[in-house]
Order: sequence, then structure tokens, then C-alpha cells
Amino acid sequence: MIKKHYTDVTPTLSEKEGFKGMLQRFIWSKDDGCPHFAMRIMEFEPYGHTSYHAHLEEHQFFFLEGEPAIVDAKGNETRLKAGDSIYVPSDEPHQIKNMGKTVMKMLCMIPILPGGDGKAPAPRSNGKDYVTVEKPSAH
Repeated sequence: MIKKHYTDVTPTLSEKEGFKGMLQRFIWSKDDGCPHFAMRIMEFEPYGHTSYHAHLEEHQFFFLEGEPAIVDAKGNETRLKAGDSIYVPSDEPHQIKNMGKTVMKMLCMIPILPGGDGKAPAPRSNGKDYVTVEKPSAH
């Protein structure tokens, strides 16, 4: 058994294209001896967001605090609150946003797929790990 406190993990700012103000703490990954699942805590600065993107890993999100919103595969934006959870299937386009003036925190759990490490998405057959996609008009 291994124990960690999340503050013992140094946050890193995501520098992926289209991301703004998102810090990640990689709590559990392959580096920790976790072969199948990874967990990270994401902290979004006020009005921070991910790009609208897709990757092979399915996601389980649990929102801890703040004013989150998610944009789904149809381009619809749904406001959420602390305590809400979301499941995003493999390769489904999505975007996470912080709609508030304070930091928004969430847990993100993903499987570690072949070629992945739990810190970055597993590479596709074309070598890219994730794809930024064009957001459809909301219905």
C-alpha cells in the first residue's frame, strides 16, 4: 500500500494547445507502480479551461469545488456543481471549463492504455495522443 497527500505532488501547468489556467497533480500513474488506472487532481484558475478534445481514454470526473461546466459531444454546455460526477466514453469530444471567479478542483480517473503512462493519453496508430476537434454548434 502507498499513501500520499495531494499537496505532496507538485502541480504542473498544462501547456497543451487550447488549454488555459489548468494545473494537474498526477497523484497515481505508471510511475507509482499503478499498471491499470491513473488519478489526477486538476485545478482550474478562474475562467480556465481545456481545449475541446478527444482521446482514447475514457474519463471519470468528480467535481470537488468551484463552478464547473462541461461541453459535450454535441457542443452543449452544462453547468455543474461540487459533488457532481461525469463519465466520458473513449474518443468522445469534451471540454471542461471553470465558470467561476475562484479555483475549481476536480478528480480525473483514467485507465492506463497500452503505450500510455497515466500522465499523457496513449498514442493512436497515427502517433498523436489526443485530437483537438472543432466544437459543433450547440443544439
